[in-house]
Amino acid sequence: MQETVDTVDRLSVALDKLTDFAISGGEKILVAVIVFIVGRLVIKLIKKLTNRILERRKFDPGVKSFLGSMINIVLMTLLIISVIGALGVNTASFAALLASAGVAIGMALSGQLQNFAGGLIILIFRPYRVGDYISAQGIEGVVKEIQILYTIINTTDNKMIFVPNGGMSNGLVINYSRNDMRRVDLVFGVEYGTAFEKVESVLKEIIASNDKILNSPEPAIAMSQLADSSVNISLKVWTKTADYWDVYFFLNKTVYATFNEKGISFPFPQLTIHRAE
Repeated sequence: MQETVDTVDRLSVALDKLTDFAISGGEKILVAVIVFIVGRLVIKLIKKLTNRILERRKFDPGVKSFLGSMINIVLMTLLIISVIGALGVNTASFAALLASAGVAIGMALSGQLQNFAGGLIILIFRPYRVGDYISAQGIEGVVKEIQILYTIINTTDNKMIFVPNGGMSNGLVINYSRNDMRRVDLVFGVEYGTAFEKVESVLKEIIASNDKILNSPEPAIAMSQLADSSVNISLKVWTKTADYWDVYFFLNKTVYATFNEKGISFPFPQLTIHRAE
């Protein structure tokens, strides 16, 4: 009988401890959930305020996206530490563990650190900005966003490509949008025997018919090469950067139609064979 009473007492004590633990743990979990929800709301508020300040001060879009990404990572890290602290974990030891893990992760992700440094270099020296049309790392397209680790480029066939900032800061970058004007360079081959003056006159008429072609700097027309099967005529005209492709395609289409109309022939490759008698 006494043994039964002792067993009941032990079970009662164990149940009380379990209940206390469940209540204590439940409270901690509830507090952690509240901290997480409130933290998320605070992060959204801080991001909105940051975006407003950056927009009001007219920061470059690339700087805004870079700072936005960095602030989001820092705030989320602080929120995770706060939630873990609310669960009763010693945040001091967790911070030390996080620092140690950070060193190990940093060594493992040295390439990403290079990308981060590359992003800073891009934002400081600005070889390109959001909205620029560039060519780099074998990719051509419009810069959509400059993030902490990657530059996002949208290609002409609507592919979104993430290019590491390390290579972008160290490699060759061609920025087609930086200058206000670009030169359109074309070469047309005509048959031998065609009068250069006639070709020059026709090209001048074509140039004058398009108001997107600038008069200053002055267009240049020259006989550039006496090739194997053709006399090559070089045409160089200037236009606004935004009008480059319009002028490029206009000249190709119009020269082809007008030369045919004026009796200026485009030669085919020819091979002359002399037979000994």
